[in-house]
Amino acid sequence: MNNIRRKEIATCLDALNAVRDDIQALLEEEQECFDNMPENLAASENYQNSENAINDLECALSDLESAIEYIENIL
Repeated sequence: MNNIRRKEIATCLDALNAVRDDIQALLEEEQECFDNMPENLAASENYQNSENAINDLECALSDLESAIEYIENIL
């Protein structure tokens, strides 16, 4: 791999790391809201939507971290 492609990959890696950080922050914010939701809303649609969002963000974060690892291996 030449230096030009290596630099382009490093730029992509930086962008992926920034996206990972943003998703992590959103996940933490959603988790905090979920944890502070009153018990009487446990059967509500908002509760379920929040729980689904947390699960989906966790999956996205895990997949993104795997992609970052693969790209780091290239460099």
